[in-house]
Amino acid sequence: MTKGGAALYHSEFFVFDQEKPIPVTIRNYTQEDFDELIQIQSECFPPPFPSELWWNKEQLTNHVKLFQEGAICIEVDGTLAGSLTGLIVNFDPNHINHSWEEITDHGYIKNHDPSGDTLYIVDISVRPRFRKLGLGKLMMQAMYHVVIQKELVRLLGGGRMPGYHKSADTMTPEQYLDKVLKGDIKDPVITFLLRCGRVPRGIVENYLDDEESCHYAALMEWKNPFIKE
Repeated sequence: MTKGGAALYHSEFFVFDQEKPIPVTIRNYTQEDFDELIQIQSECFPPPFPSELWWNKEQLTNHVKLFQEGAICIEVDGTLAGSLTGLIVNFDPNHINHSWEEITDHGYIKNHDPSGDTLYIVDISVRPRFRKLGLGKLMMQAMYHVVIQKELVRLLGGGRMPGYHKSADTMTPEQYLDKVLKGDIKDPVITFLLRCGRVPRGIVENYLDDEESCHYAALMEWKNPFIKE
């Protein structure tokens, strides 16, 4: 199925809740999903996360209009359970410092560059009651398909470190990340991204207004295995 020359994503399969198979669909989201997507944001990012960083309809409209291939959602037995949004940028691996607002145009992705080399993850959200089903990993893998199809160099994104505030008095963010990599600490986001095949490129300071992460993020990468830099 195509729209405006772009191949849209649609995949149907099963996940398992214990021993019970449950039908799942990954597809590109549309305007009809906007209200539910905003509700999902409120469930995934409760206070102290700033509510102004939840999606608004203008942002979602841009996602669908500017790069619908990078705007996917997942349904579990017909219920919308999560979403993932990306855009394409040019990335210089020698200069990793940036903020989420800068690289995503505050979530409006007007800076989406079809000729870029990197699919950058703007957001991934899964409703808490569905998180034991592995839906986030499945959506991430769907984006790997897009990276390969479009012959991009990598998938990239800043990973929140919501457990870091508990250790900020005793270790640097680099030390915290190292302990996560060694398995001494399990971080809800970074450990998840590692399970998805993402690899840390470094720590980014003042990435997002995020008290739990003390405003740091780990820049996490997945390289296209078919492209050598």
